[in-house]
Amino acid sequence: MNEFETRIQKDCGLDLYASEIQKIQVNLGLKCNQSCRHCHLACSPQREEMMDWDTMTAVIETARVVQPEMVDITGGSPEIHPLFKKFVKALRNDGHTVQVRTNLTALLEPGLEDIPEFLKENKIHLVASMPCYLEENVRAQRGKGVYEKSAEVLQKLNSLGYGMNPELPLYLVYNPVGPILPPNQDQLEEDYKRELFNRFGVHFTHLYTITNMPIGRFWEVLKQQKKDGEYMELLLNGFNCQTVEGLMCRYQICVAWDGTLYDCDFNIALGLPLRKELPKNIKDFALELLSNRKIVTGRHCFGCTAGFGSSCGGALASDHL
Repeated sequence: MNEFETRIQKDCGLDLYASEIQKIQVNLGLKCNQSCRHCHLACSPQREEMMDWDTMTAVIETARVVQPEMVDITGGSPEIHPLFKKFVKALRNDGHTVQVRTNLTALLEPGLEDIPEFLKENKIHLVASMPCYLEENVRAQRGKGVYEKSAEVLQKLNSLGYGMNPELPLYLVYNPVGPILPPNQDQLEEDYKRELFNRFGVHFTHLYTITNMPIGRFWEVLKQQKKDGEYMELLLNGFNCQTVEGLMCRYQICVAWDGTLYDCDFNIALGLPLRKELPKNIKDFALELLSNRKIVTGRHCFGCTAGFGSSCGGALASDHL
């Protein structure tokens, strides 16, 4: 039993099992037009890992069996994948709600200019990374020019109805720049909405706050700064049982670009697939076995249970304790 399992048993009186599969999250690969310093997967333009069509077909077939509430597509920059449109269309033709996670600037890449219209036509839900409404914080995390480009894309998406039309939701994602926990999500959303409207006339649906996990590039930077111990202590001390019920791993299954199954995208980054007694690949998917599986955990899981909690859908608790 690892440290996280011990803590969750001691403080919350339970073991961590999946409840049901409401969402299939699909990572199309690690190729990205950015190389963000907080990226848990170390994505970049140089990465070559990409999902092939056979694996995509297996995802499509699995979604027909599971009938999830949503298929959530991520990466890398999923829009860069040459089969992105074909994959999305197949899922939409089967009637699935599809959500795409975008860094916004990928939508300005050569050859992808038509993607915003494509997303609108297919009523794709969008989750867009916007680390802060302040330019200096975005530059520190994502590089020079990203702030302006992100605002430009948000304006374009607004012009298509995103963030305005209920059928075209646009969620923004906040990540802390440094070794701190996110603040109250509702209060920060008010700040985001005010500042982005005043600065750029931008509207969006809701804000998600996501804690930086103690993994990937973010963790390497903290170790270089000798702040890793301090940050881990912050996560451990912030453990909150109120977050456990809503942990995303309990309601989803994640598929990596090679078809390997994981409990969450962070476990993909750490090479922690499902437990050995379970199906390993999307091509061997077994709904009954996977719906109530025991979750693979590690020390990084304290990132999702600290403070208000964290998930791909933002905060998990109304009280940070």
